[in-house]
Amino acid sequence: MNVRVQNVSKYKKMSKYGIYIVLFALIGFFSIVADGFFSSTNFFNILRQVAVYGISAVGMTMVIITGGIDISVGSMMGAAAVGCASLMVAGLNPILAIFLVLTLGLFVGLFNGFFVYEVGIPPMIATLATMSILRGSAYIISGGLPVYGFPSSFKFLGQGYLGPVPIPVIIMGICFILGYMILEMTSFGRYIYGIGSNREASRLSGVNVRKVMYSVYGICGMLAALGGIVLLSRVNSGQPKAGETYEMDIITAVVLGGVSTTGGEGKITHVIAGLLVMGVLLNGMILMNIPDYYQRVVKGAVLLPAISYDMTSQKSIARDA
Repeated sequence: MNVRVQNVSKYKKMSKYGIYIVLFALIGFFSIVADGFFSSTNFFNILRQVAVYGISAVGMTMVIITGGIDISVGSMMGAAAVGCASLMVAGLNPILAIFLVLTLGLFVGLFNGFFVYEVGIPPMIATLATMSILRGSAYIISGGLPVYGFPSSFKFLGQGYLGPVPIPVIIMGICFILGYMILEMTSFGRYIYGIGSNREASRLSGVNVRKVMYSVYGICGMLAALGGIVLLSRVNSGQPKAGETYEMDIITAVVLGGVSTTGGEGKITHVIAGLLVMGVLLNGMILMNIPDYYQRVVKGAVLLPAISYDMTSQKSIARDA
């Protein structure tokens, strides 16, 4: 029995601290091999680069903890960027345009929640369909061309600074703080974990599973839309291709952060570390002038072992418990 307890403890410690070991190892490696990597300017640049991913990763964390997944977030960003740009070009006040696009993201998330919970479609299939709808809509709205010509003041959201800190990093930080408070300090957060661990047991204990499932997908959609708005402000044009393949990076960051793909386990604080691992890895490869297609291979090579380790750890914990 003691051996089993030690094994369970070992796997949990590795899940908890392993990502930080990887993060510091990558920082050390790129500090040696990549000129200009180890500087405060570059570190802020890394944070700015991962901000859009991080904003959406908060919602993705909640979805994956319930045992689901949302692969439509990248397309939601593209649709949000094009939609917000189009509304502002049409003369709508930027604040109202942002509000409308965030509302759209919320409803898209609720749409996903309906098909996942009510219809019973597997989350990956349901959100794959939504991904296609959103990406197609972005091209229809824009005519396949970038949308630009909105107020220059809007650039502050994605390109501005508060002191030395980029505004997108501040927005990401606020999202992570709110996500932490929801998951760690509220009954709603406990329900999210409970549903991921055992949905039927949660239902029998009085948890409104329908409400929680709709909520997490709604939050995920709204935060993806927020990420798209920040991305729009950063590049200063609504690109129908915006956010393409971002869902892979977001999911990779969340899984690297120790959030179990089977649901019920994971900490949003570790997701920050997973996000930074992805940011440091991509930034280091760019500084080393590694071509984009090689970067894609590396990202896939990172995701597969992360998921494999997660599945192996869960099986080992279940066996040794």
